Amino acid sequence: MFKHRKIIYGLSLIAIAILLAGCNGSEASEIDSEINIDIEHFEYTNQDEETVTLGDLEGTYWVANFIFTNCNTVCPPMTSNMANLQQEAEDRGLDVRFVSFSVDPEYDDPDTLKTFANQFDADYSNWDFLTGYSQKEIESFAASSFKLLVSKVDGHDQVSHGTSFFIVDPEGTAINNYSGTSSEEMDQIIDDLNILLD
Repeated sequence: MFKHRKIIYGLSLIAIAILLAGCNGSEASEIDSEINIDIEHFEYTNQDEETVTLGDLEGTYWVANFIFTNCNTVCPPMTSNMANLQQEAEDRGLDVRFVSFSVDPEYDDPDTLKTFANQFDADYSNWDFLTGYSQKEIESFAASSFKLLVSKVDGHDQVSHGTSFFIVDPEGTAINNYSGTSSEEMDQIIDDLNILLD
């Protein structure tokens, strides 16, 4: 009899654990946020000379990175990775936007950005290449909104900048960052977007 009660008690504990796990099932649709940074308001110009603001992006998830067209190292592979992300998101029916901020705005006018982006078959319906600000402004914006270092030394045509990609949520908060030069990290971005948009 005592043994029988112990078995029932044990089974009850297992049942309770299963129920509790079921109650927490909704949390499985979330990803582990590595960062939590509010993006500052911005009003910049894209490759088509249209104004793009933070408000325009509200209500949707978006992926951001920082590049420049005169870059002779990481920016072409980063932009290629973003193009692959855009295509994969479209193939999976994910409602997401993409934003590439130029870190060399003096050189990267809208026409220059568009010429660069065309090399990667960018679809401008949901991918904006932004400029229209000063060097000082983009360095400050990157630091405060993404905790990303951007630095251009006077007299040099190259810009030091972080290579991370960021997922920004519909409220305008950066919630995760990834290596922008890693194809494996692109797969992780797609997986995380799948979870967030499920």
